Parts: sequence; C-alpha cells; structure tokens
Amino acid sequence: MFPLCTTLCQESLFSPSTLAFIAEKMEFPEIEFDNEYYWEDMFQITDGEHIAAGSRPTMRHQSVKKQLPAVPDSETQYNSQKMLERRQAPVVNGTTSYGPFFLEYSLLAEYNQLLKQRLPGVHVLPSARSALLWFGVLFIRQGLYQEGIFKFTLSIPENYPDGDCPRLIFDPPIFHPIVDPVSGELDVKRTFTKWKRNVNHIWQVLLYARRIFYKIDTKSPSNPQAAVLYEQDLDLFRDKVTETIKLCKSKLYDPAKTDDPHEIVFSQWDPEIHEKARDAMLGVQRRKQSEQSVSTSKSAQDSGLSWVKPGTMDTFIEDDTATA
Repeated sequence: MFPLCTTLCQESLFSPSTLAFIAEKMEFPEIEFDNEYYWEDMFQITDGEHIAAGSRPTMRHQSVKKQLPAVPDSETQYNSQKMLERRQAPVVNGTTSYGPFFLEYSLLAEYNQLLKQRLPGVHVLPSARSALLWFGVLFIRQGLYQEGIFKFTLSIPENYPDGDCPRLIFDPPIFHPIVDPVSGELDVKRTFTKWKRNVNHIWQVLLYARRIFYKIDTKSPSNPQAAVLYEQDLDLFRDKVTETIKLCKSKLYDPAKTDDPHEIVFSQWDPEIHEKARDAMLGVQRRKQSEQSVSTSKSAQDSGLSWVKPGTMDTFIEDDTATA
C-alpha cells in the first residue's frame, strides 16, 4: 500500500477499502468507460472539514469528459516537424547565431569603432550586398614594404560575434611569411586564437594586418620560403618584396571582380574629376588649419602674450588703454 494510504490508516480517516480505491485512482487516473475516455478527478475534501475518528468522509466525485483533438493534416504535421527541427538544431562550434537585425547592428557598431580609430593607411568599405563582407586597401609608407598598396577582403562569419575570427585575404597574394602564397589569406588566428565577444573587435584585426608589414614574424610561417629568406638572406627577401609590390600596383587598375558597387577600384588620373575632388579635400584641410590658427591667436590674446610685427623681429603688446 502507498505511504499516503498507510498514513491515512494510522490517523483513522479512511477505511481500508476507501484507501485501496484512492490508491487505484492515483495509479490509474485515466480509465476507459463505455468506449469513451474520461478524466477522473480525485476525490476532494474541502479545507476546514473535520472528520470524526472511525467515520467515513463524504466524497464528491467529479467527472469531466475530455475529447481528443482532431488529427492534423499532413501539411500541418510537416510544418510542425520543421519548426521542431529548427529549435533542436545543433549549435555550430558551441555558439549561438545572432538574428539578422542584431548582426547588422553589431557590425554597424564595429564599423563606427573602426572609423573612430583612424588607422593610418587603412581604408575599408562594407559591401553593399552583404554586411559580412568588407573591401579594403592598405597603404604602406615605410619599412621593407614601403610604397606597397595591397587590396584585401574581410569575411565575417555568420554567427559573429560568437563564432570564429574574421578572415582577411589579400588579392593578389603577397610575399610575406604569415600570408598564404596561394590563397593570400593572412594567418589571423595566431593572434586571435579564440574570438571573444566584447573583447576582440574588427578594427584590431585590421590593425594587426597593418602591423605585420612593420614587425615581421617568422614563427610557424604560412610561407616557409619567405620566412627562411627573411632570416638568412635579407637582400633576396627585399627583391621578392619589391616584386610583390610591383605586381600589386600593376593590378590596381583592373576592373572590379564583382558587381558590388562598394568594391574598391582604382582609376587613372582624370583632371576633370580628380582635381575637383583634390581641391575640395585640400580646401577642407585649409579651413581646418585656418580655424586652428584663429583659435590659437585668440588663446594667445587671452593669455596676454606679446606679438611680433610681420617682417621684423620687433615685439609689441597691444595697448589696453587705447582699446579702452
């Protein structure tokens, strides 16, 4: 007999036959009656009722008829199964993919951070077709790779920022110890072994891509030939670097490889177009310089500094009594 029934017997609340009936109901709550299914509610005793010792309680038997729902059609069953499969789909690499809106917002925030960093010589533009693809170009102004202009693409995983680190691929491939000579992919994972959300950012990958041209690393190289030449024959390494710089410059004016309007493409100098753009950029720069000089002069006047007459070395101070 169930522990509950034993307890009730000890307290002399129910007779043994009643306890056996309750135990049967507790074990088999759903019974068949006249070929129909009924849900038998348990016998209830309202709170506050007192039962004398040795007497049998008054039982209220409630029975509510429950009908089974209609069998769904095949299309409904198929759609339900698909929804269940999507919910139970395994997570790739132990990560959770962001929804399209959250992903787009996250990448927009990353691009804004990149603009604020103002990385010298790094120009990047997201694709107009997909936010997961960015086009870029690197200008190297000093070091062994001086005068190099290297175009690249940055591919971002779909489950960013919970997945792997972005992939950076130079096109055409460049001669460098940690750049694959065939695919042109930079070994980003040597620095970002595991991508950490809210810790690692895309601008850091671009900063690393710029830094490899100034601080060359030859450990675990993707291009063993380049690593050996850099360590053993620096002159031959310089020759190889010069060749790769010339190769990249020769392909600067090639047509776009995709139909994406944001792909970075270089064009030959056209005075009707480029001179206007140059004058506009220089004009903005001159205005900024003039504004800075004006603000400097105002601060100098406020601080009581003396001035030098143009064309001479004579200093003078403005007479406060004359201005008063």
